[in-house]
Amino acid sequence: MFVSVRQISSGGKRSKKKIYHRDYQLDKVMDLQKKPSLILQLKCIIQSQNHQRLLLRDLEKEVGFVEKWNFMSIMEKYPSIFGVGGGCGKELPFVTLTGKAEKIAREQGEARNLMEPILVKNLRKLLMLSIDCRVPLEKVELIGNELGLPHDFKKSLIFKYPEYFSTKVINGRAYLNLENWDSLLAVTAREERFARERMLQSAGGQNKVRITKDGNYLGPFAFKMCYAAGFRPNKSYLEELEKWQKMEFPSPYLNARRFEVADPKTRKRVVAVLHELLSLTMEKRMISAKLDAFHSEYRLPSKLVLCLTKHHGIFYITNKGARSTVFLKEAYDGTNLVDKCSILMFNDKFVALSGRNETSSGNVMKYT
Repeated sequence: MFVSVRQISSGGKRSKKKIYHRDYQLDKVMDLQKKPSLILQLKCIIQSQNHQRLLLRDLEKEVGFVEKWNFMSIMEKYPSIFGVGGGCGKELPFVTLTGKAEKIAREQGEARNLMEPILVKNLRKLLMLSIDCRVPLEKVELIGNELGLPHDFKKSLIFKYPEYFSTKVINGRAYLNLENWDSLLAVTAREERFARERMLQSAGGQNKVRITKDGNYLGPFAFKMCYAAGFRPNKSYLEELEKWQKMEFPSPYLNARRFEVADPKTRKRVVAVLHELLSLTMEKRMISAKLDAFHSEYRLPSKLVLCLTKHHGIFYITNKGARSTVFLKEAYDGTNLVDKCSILMFNDKFVALSGRNETSSGNVMKYT
């Protein structure tokens, strides 16, 4: 399946119809995460209550009238995780975690401890990518779920590491500032992948490098291409792609003010910035509107969606779910995220109590 897109040129004429090929597997990821997300969200709501027991009458206050029924269905469907009690005499009906669920839930603290150094590193890299090494605190909070930040990250991370972070108010707006630049961190996920692949190639005795029919090329300035199954690039497309793959560009960790926006190398650098931003998230994906919110901090293109769709071998936009989401395609093998952090592995283990073999969502971290 594909979606046709027509673009209007500046002269008012219709340009050639372009095809945006759908990735069924990544669309499916959004469907698969719905019920696991509800399970994890309900777990966190229960854990936030006194005595870790949620009165059913208070559920609507927590999630709203419409969502309440989805959670009631989850309680009924997964008795191995949620136990409903009360309702007799003066005791009001309530829901709590079962003994087995509580036992696994206690492992979350260890998962968070393992995650902390990764969060600190990623938060530092996030600031290093910005043009002034600072980002409005409200925008960090905006993508806190995607990064995997705990709800109290200002206390548990920012204030805990004053050698790395500080908060300052500038023109009435609170900013998270980078205290110290670390050149060792100014290496992108793309560069790390190239170093690994080059090492494997050397070990295998392969010296000749050329671009393949799928657009991939092992070079210091190349990106991993993962085109949809229905996309068949022709010879001229591959020739242009090869030129682009081989074209050098400045590091995303260099200040964007130093480069001309119209320069092709600068435009390729923007692709690298988007690639790195998504690489810093737990699930290597982000809601499109949240990504666009960082336009000024990272000098993102004004037509962000156009940039993302143009580079559809690297990024994928799905409209599944309430809001469109941008995926880093290389991070997924079908519907499975290739590398999972300790928090996501914990989430999967907890959701497995339901007997479901599905990808769990990371978009519940604000409740932890």
